Amino acid sequence: MTEKTLSRYLSNLEKYFASDSPILQKTAKVFHELDQLEYDLGLIGADDTTATKCSWWPIVTLIGGASNAKSKFMNAYFGSDLQLTGLQTSHNKFSVLLHNNQTSPTTLPGTALDVDHRFPFYQISRKLEQLRRGEGGRINAYLELKTLPSDHLKGKLFIEAPSISATPATAVTSFLVSYAIENSDTVFVFTDTFETPSPLLDDLIEQIKRHQDTNKVIYLIDAPAALNSARSGEIISSWQRRLADLGIASGQFMILPSQDSGFIPQPGKVDFSLIDQRLANVGYERTYRILQALESHIAEIENVIVPEVKKGIATWKERVNMSSLLVLSLFIVLALFAEINTGIVLATLIDPILGPIALLVLIVIMTPIHLIFSRLHAKMVINQLNNRQKELNLLENPAGMFEKNLTFSRMLLPVSEPALWNKKTKARLAQLTSRTKDLVQSLNDTFSAYNAQLFDVFADSKGPKQIP
Repeated sequence: MTEKTLSRYLSNLEKYFASDSPILQKTAKVFHELDQLEYDLGLIGADDTTATKCSWWPIVTLIGGASNAKSKFMNAYFGSDLQLTGLQTSHNKFSVLLHNNQTSPTTLPGTALDVDHRFPFYQISRKLEQLRRGEGGRINAYLELKTLPSDHLKGKLFIEAPSISATPATAVTSFLVSYAIENSDTVFVFTDTFETPSPLLDDLIEQIKRHQDTNKVIYLIDAPAALNSARSGEIISSWQRRLADLGIASGQFMILPSQDSGFIPQPGKVDFSLIDQRLANVGYERTYRILQALESHIAEIENVIVPEVKKGIATWKERVNMSSLLVLSLFIVLALFAEINTGIVLATLIDPILGPIALLVLIVIMTPIHLIFSRLHAKMVINQLNNRQKELNLLENPAGMFEKNLTFSRMLLPVSEPALWNKKTKARLAQLTSRTKDLVQSLNDTFSAYNAQLFDVFADSKGPKQIP
């Protein structure tokens, strides 16, 4: 097999996480091994990497309603007058907020997100085009990238969703809300979101229900004034009951500190320590998300991509064999006419010398015809697989794996399994899955003394100790 070069993107990831996160550095190495396997199968090119299928940034999404609760929070938390730069509650775009050392905010079009694999919404235009023809070209109407000189943005990306109550519930907006939640590590939902019924709110509630068993969604309550602990408890209990009526039975609630001193609070004047504590672990949540994505990518090869290629091979073989049989049938019909008119065909076939020679001539004629049909029908199957790649939104190219089967022997023999899809390849996939699970366990061990306790138990030669 040809050795695949390490992509520049993965190389940069390994260098970045060498000191920041050894587990993610090892994850990048597993991604490279997965890239090598997919490259051997013909699924990706020499410069491609499956690591671009997910964003490696910690991602936080902010979702609010018709009030100015979200705007007040963002102005205070990021220490910048965002209200004057277009981030109002009526703003109808999904804004990705990125740290920048420039003194003034900068706004970039949505295409900056669509073409850069480092950010969320990478190649989102393809998915929008699948939802509705023509929407892929309107990416700038739905997305934008904003850079801000805020320390709270360092090492993280924030996605600010438009007002749920003021945004029309189209197929595109519903999809983008779902996409933002799916690809985020933490989602802050301001409770004013639930105060105004709207079709888009119904879609949001369904999305929250899918994630309510995780720690991803946190509900922020905008406090009208300074509250004591008893009053805070009453407000949280009230919201818990209201969300339970909507089918949302779990979730963490936070009451935002009072910001009544002005619509745009002075930076540093509001205590957001609880928010900071919650976001302190967003890096770990990002690591779990990437490991889960890695395991999903590995499983996708066997569960999605290979079945598509197998279907293509089955269709290809069926069409080629049918075409060859039609030509062979034509030869048989011509032979029957010749036998009726001359009577020499049967005599030739049963002749011990002429019979094998006639059969050999037929094979010599049919072999190139069969190969020509194989090439012609392969082009049609490749087009079908390219369409399926777009429909399934795959980075991998199933047609490339199919083309591995266009060899002389595989075009002639009745082979149904894709080339290189064998026990060795399946064992490599199983090994990558096992290593991914080991990385998850290693990440778990950073929060537990379980291994150390077991070591103490089994290392004691005098007898086992009791685990406290």
